[in-house]
Amino acid sequence: MSPLRSIPFAAALAALPAAEAAAHPHIFVDTALRVVMDTTGEISGIEVTWRYDELYSLLIFEDMGLDSDYDGKLTEAELKQLQGFDMQWVDGYEGDLYLSRGAAPLKLGKPQPKQTIIRDGRIETVHFRPLAAPQPGQGEALVLRAYDPTFYTAYDLTGGVRVPEACKVEIQAADLDAAYARVEKELEGRPQETEDYPEVGDAFADTVSVRCGPAS
Repeated sequence: MSPLRSIPFAAALAALPAAEAAAHPHIFVDTALRVVMDTTGEISGIEVTWRYDELYSLLIFEDMGLDSDYDGKLTEAELKQLQGFDMQWVDGYEGDLYLSRGAAPLKLGKPQPKQTIIRDGRIETVHFRPLAAPQPGQGEALVLRAYDPTFYTAYDLTGGVRVPEACKVEIQAADLDAAYARVEKELEGRPQETEDYPEVGDAFADTVSVRCGPAS
């Protein structure tokens, strides 16, 4: 479950027509990923940037009593209050970021908050996810996928993927036709206002492959 399912957002959804409120996703996040390599040439973790949509940013402001003049800017004190608002993760939450190498999933450590700013009225945060076991730079491709399994939150790699000079990145876009067909199939026979939404977020996720070393 994503920690982004906030009380203010739920309240806003309650005011929408049933059909619109039932639609997924509810939160849209422009995402950027940066693969970090240490001085020994091992991949040590991933830096993640989340830039929230305008509506969700506004609802967070309202819930936390920020931006009282509604100019989309925060005072230094307000910005300090906002720091880390999306880093309160519940047990079992994977951070909506999944890594693998070959057939083996890779475990990521707890998030390390780095920055929270407001850009054009939208909240933008940056955090670092260390790999539990750093990976050799060379070898099989490192595969990254950013998604919420429940598809409550949609992550779009608008910010791109940055890698060290020794690496190359390939991005395979999600097959949206197949994704929507899967949603339709899994929702077949369920009530329109079902709360038991199928876990289809992975179908909408781009697949990022990172290869490093002389042969990449």
